[in-house]
Amino acid sequence: MNDFAKDPDDHLYSPDVRDALAGFTLGEDTGVLEAAAAVRVAARSLDQLRSLGTGSRGLSPGALDILIRLSGTEANIKDLAASAGVSSRNVTGLVDTLERAGHAVRVPDPRDRRSVLVRITEDGRTWLAEFRRPSQLAMAALFRGFTAAETTQLRHLCLRLAENQQHLARHLEDR
Repeated sequence: MNDFAKDPDDHLYSPDVRDALAGFTLGEDTGVLEAAAAVRVAARSLDQLRSLGTGSRGLSPGALDILIRLSGTEANIKDLAASAGVSSRNVTGLVDTLERAGHAVRVPDPRDRRSVLVRITEDGRTWLAEFRRPSQLAMAALFRGFTAAETTQLRHLCLRLAENQQHLARHLEDR
């Protein structure tokens, strides 16, 4: 369990993380490192909540992500992997899981005989419909006290981090 404190500006921080990072940085500013640590704590918290919600219903958070993507359209494994930001191999395993559960099915791609598409089944749509409301309630509780502007800003800042990481990864690959 994390114990948080508030700084003089009434912003939350972790004293344990701050102390550890102060030693790591040899007394230099810990701001960006504390922010990165806070993002990891928030991401783990969200993952734990999703795992609780999906695990009791027989699906992993990863399988849920793929099922949600399939609710709008059928897709091939490569496109699902690209949209989810994971490997095709990972998505193949998740689709296998969804097929075993009866939530998705592979069908021939009418445009390419060598390819298959993944399509959500009626059971998959029913599962999503039953999961939708509890999921919305959990997210509402998690974001209680946040204004619409704050949730928009949080989304923006997290995606800026992801975008910066992608630029950095490309730079490092080009070296």
